Amino acid sequence: MEHGGDIFLSGTVLLAAALFFVLLFRRLGLGAVLGYLVGGIIIGPQVLQLVADPELIVGFAEIGIVLLLFLVGLELAPSRLWQLKRDIFGLGLSQVALCGVVLAAFVYAVTGSSWGAALGLGLPLALSSTAQVLPLLQSQGRLNTPTGERAFSILLFQDLSIVPLLTIIAAMSRAPQTGPQTPGWLTAIYALAAIAGLVAAGRYGLAPLLKLIGKVAERELFIVAGLFAVFGSAALMHSIGISAALGAFVAGVMLADSPFRHELEADIDPFRSILLGLFFLGVGMMLDIGVIMANPLFIVAMALALVGIKVAIIFGLAKAFGMETRAALVLGLLLSQGGEFAFVLFAEAQAALLIAPEAASRFGAIVTLSMATTPFLMLLTRFFGGVRGSGTDDMVDPEQARQSSAIVVGHGRFGQAVAQIFAGANVSVTLIDINPDQIRLSGEFGRKVFYGDGTRIDLLRRAGAEHADALLFCMDDKEFGPDQVEPIAHAFPDAKIFVRAVDRRQLLALKHAPIAAAQRELFESSVKLAHTALLRTGIDPVMADRVVEEFRRRDCERLELQMEQGNLHAGKHLSFGAFDSQAFDPEVG
Repeated sequence: MEHGGDIFLSGTVLLAAALFFVLLFRRLGLGAVLGYLVGGIIIGPQVLQLVADPELIVGFAEIGIVLLLFLVGLELAPSRLWQLKRDIFGLGLSQVALCGVVLAAFVYAVTGSSWGAALGLGLPLALSSTAQVLPLLQSQGRLNTPTGERAFSILLFQDLSIVPLLTIIAAMSRAPQTGPQTPGWLTAIYALAAIAGLVAAGRYGLAPLLKLIGKVAERELFIVAGLFAVFGSAALMHSIGISAALGAFVAGVMLADSPFRHELEADIDPFRSILLGLFFLGVGMMLDIGVIMANPLFIVAMALALVGIKVAIIFGLAKAFGMETRAALVLGLLLSQGGEFAFVLFAEAQAALLIAPEAASRFGAIVTLSMATTPFLMLLTRFFGGVRGSGTDDMVDPEQARQSSAIVVGHGRFGQAVAQIFAGANVSVTLIDINPDQIRLSGEFGRKVFYGDGTRIDLLRRAGAEHADALLFCMDDKEFGPDQVEPIAHAFPDAKIFVRAVDRRQLLALKHAPIAAAQRELFESSVKLAHTALLRTGIDPVMADRVVEEFRRRDCERLELQMEQGNLHAGKHLSFGAFDSQAFDPEVG
């Protein structure tokens, strides 16, 4: 019972610190991560001593990093991941190699340590904080921007590089071997085999399982299945000495094409957010204040040097890979900190007798301080464009919207007309768009448009979709099809779904989707323009009306044939013009 009481007390302290410091630092505009770090320092063994075992908390909270990589994998279908191969294996490899060598040389020159110790300390410093950077990009909706994709590519290669870096440290080890050691090349083969096995398991095992769960309609089973995929993949990779987070990423990628992707994302994201917060609290608690106070100038100077060197190298590499100057500088600042995996590599270097425990503590403090600089550096990026591109600081989340009868996703030219007609019928409407410029333009005309990706189930739920009568998807997206509609319909069964279709192809793709109706965006306007042009050029009004009426009849019949046969070429004989031997004769009908 006493042990249980300690758990409850520690949990209460951790959550209280998170609430207070994150709210405070958000209010100051410095971001949640810095709030977590400072909160961890205050409640940790170095200051108030309210929580005594930060290493246990960090070990548990590293699950948050695993869940983070799984959610990132869900955003990246294999085809899109293949498109990033140049950035992953070109830019990513160059960043790790160049930063590692330069930082090792810098450590060697400044500390006067051996080359083995310098490499054991310098190579881990080349890694950046996945746990800090990816949530920042995700929360701002910039993971899919060019800068976000470059940042992700580098971070992914950094995760891949854990194995080679561990192999290098093992090769330089001064510790006596206590058992058989697995060669690095064999570990790489194991990793490739494990990845292939995970992909096969996802396609032929997990995907059918999710479909079965979808038919059962038990939401908690989605959570269980998602966590099973994450932990199973992570455990497999960890068992062969690979980053567990990389295994979770592979699990996410293999489910990226699943129609239940958004549901999995919405169910698992809360776990990720809480555990990542605990991770940064733990990192703050592990910061050795005594080490910093013993030599504060060295610690602070080294942290600033680490940031400066990485900014300079990443900026140069980004320019070499064709990025604009502003975007390259933002990328450098974004990835300038040390990373969480540096602590793992420092521990391995210490076990290999390459570095002393005091050196591991000092450089652990340097990495932590470098993490604390990132929120301030992100504030600087706003002066030259920032990571957000056109900026979303003033955008409002749909969670703050009042409950409405209808939700209109996409407030461009199409969505504006739909929304105004609903308003004219005294139907309450919530407007959502992902384009900040469009949101600001709409605001100039008195329209309150909320910011976000309205195709995401979690965002729709925050907007009140569970109680809405209609969901109208009016965005200009020809890829919006059954894979996106089905999980939305499953999540909100009481809402009727209406879709703007770009063309006939999209209509055909949506024919089996659970929607109430779809409308081609240009059909009515093109018919009206043709009718007006006939009248203005002297065609008899009666004939013009009958031609338009016949065109509508033929088009409707042709569309029905296309839907029945699933073939765009069906009903070609019904078209006016090229497929007719004679034009329509209004006298005959």
